[in-house]
Amino acid sequence: MALIDRIIGATGQWVSSTDPKATLAQPVEWLKKMGGYAAVNRIIGLSIPFAPRNRFSVEEVRPGYVRARIRLKGNKNHFGSLYAGAYFLVAEIPGGVLALFDLGPAYTPILKEMTLQFLQPANSDVTVEFSLSPEDVAAILVDADATGRAKFTLEGELHDMEGNHVATSIAQYRVRKKGFQPAV
Repeated sequence: MALIDRIIGATGQWVSSTDPKATLAQPVEWLKKMGGYAAVNRIIGLSIPFAPRNRFSVEEVRPGYVRARIRLKGNKNHFGSLYAGAYFLVAEIPGGVLALFDLGPAYTPILKEMTLQFLQPANSDVTVEFSLSPEDVAAILVDADATGRAKFTLEGELHDMEGNHVATSIAQYRVRKKGFQPAV
């Protein structure tokens, strides 16, 4: 197993063992949680340098769930709202994060298709949340283990900081199992 796979696996275990609701009232748990999120964002930055340059960050990740943010600062278009490419970035990367941390580093996520429906301009940072049920994760693993690949879809609502629904994304992913050898 490559070093990055071990790092992803260890980070996934670390993050999944944290309390996502920890606050400064529980300083050790809060530091553990925030350190885990920092590690996730560092891994993303090493894998996709474009993401941190454009102020993308994962704000919360736990089994079956991820929330991400893209900053308006540095991502404005010609009339001062969030640039269309920034919407795409914040809607696309979390699917890979979910796949890596829920399925494990033995499965490589690949975006096959994505659509974005823009509903209104965002004049602030934008967040998106995605989730996969335990049943969805189990079905993906069964498929990938049997055939070497599996498909899944993530639909997300992108919201500005006032809670306005500014865009909707639909992403079709495929995961491939590393080193898969079909049964003969």
